[in-house]
Amino acid sequence: MKKLLLNLFFLCFIGGVYAQQIPLDLSGSDSSAIQDQPIQSADTDSKKSNPMLFSTNDALTPPSLGEIISLPKIFWSMVFLLAGYFLIKIISRILEVFAERSTKYRITIKSFIPVVKIMGWIGLIFIVVAGIFQPPAATLLAFSASIGVAVGFASQDILKNIFGGVMILFDRPFKSGDKIDVGGFYGEVVEIGLRSTRIVTPDDNLVSIPNGEIMNKSVSNANAGEANCQVVAEIYLPIDADTAQCRSIATQTAMVSRYVYLNKPIVVVFTNEFKDRKSLLKMKIKAYVLDIRDEFKFKSEMTEVVIKKLLSEKILQIHDDLETKYSSV
Repeated sequence: MKKLLLNLFFLCFIGGVYAQQIPLDLSGSDSSAIQDQPIQSADTDSKKSNPMLFSTNDALTPPSLGEIISLPKIFWSMVFLLAGYFLIKIISRILEVFAERSTKYRITIKSFIPVVKIMGWIGLIFIVVAGIFQPPAATLLAFSASIGVAVGFASQDILKNIFGGVMILFDRPFKSGDKIDVGGFYGEVVEIGLRSTRIVTPDDNLVSIPNGEIMNKSVSNANAGEANCQVVAEIYLPIDADTAQCRSIATQTAMVSRYVYLNKPIVVVFTNEFKDRKSLLKMKIKAYVLDIRDEFKFKSEMTEVVIKKLLSEKILQIHDDLETKYSSV
C-alpha cells in the first residue's frame, strides 16, 4: 500500500513537472509565432482598409538609380530624340516651302512653324520621361525640385527669355513673316524661338533679339499679319512748288507701279520744314505694296520716277538743294 502511494506520488510529481515545462516551451518560438499572428493579421487588415495610403508610401519610396537608368532606356531615348528632331525639321521645312509659294498665305503658314517646334519638343520630352524612363513619383518630385532650384539660380535670363517666347506665341504681337521695329532694329521676322526672335534687316543682316527684351519694349508692326504694308517715300520740294501738280504726278506714278496694292488708298501729303536755313516742302507719298518684301523696291522706283517727272516739268531745278529721305510706317 505504501509502495502504491509512493508510485502515485511519483507519477503526479512527474506529471506536474511535465505540465510546467509546456508553457516554458510556448514562451519561446511557439509563443512568438502565436503572438506574431495577430500582428500580421492586423497589418493585413490595415492594408485592406487603407490601400491608397500604403500604395502612396510605396510610390514615394525612391528606387535605385539602376532601376531608372539603363543602357536600353538610354538607347531608345536617343532614337526618339533624333527621330523627333529630324521630323520637326522636315515639317518646318515643308511649311516654309509652302509659305514661300504663296504670298497671300505666307504669313499665316509661317505662324504655325514656332508652334510646331515648341509642341514637338514638349511631346518628345513627355514620351522620353513618361514612356521610356517611367520614374516613380518620389524620384520625379525630387529631380524636379533640384532642377528647379538649380535653374532658378543659374539661368534666370534664359527662363525669362523662354517665358517671353511662350508669351509671344499666345499674345501674338507679331508673327513669322511680319515686318517689325524693335530695339532700334527693323526687318522681317524669320524665326520665333524659345530664347530669341530673329529678324532680317534691309541690309540682309540677321539680328537675334532675346524674347525677354522684346516683352519689355515697344514693338512696331508694319503689316500686322497681312501680306501688304504701307510704304512712305519722302521728297523735298521748293517752298513755291505747285502742290496740286506735284500731287498729281506722285499719285499717277504710284498707281502704275507694279508693286502697288490698289485696294488701299494712295495718299500724298505736304508738310513745311526748315532745313539748312531754308523753308522747304516735304512731300510724303503713302501707298501700299502687294508684298512687304517689295517695300524698298517701291521706294526706289517712286523716288527715281517722280524726281525725273518733276525735273521734266521744271518744278525742280538741277541746282536746287534737294534731298530724298526714306522711311516706312
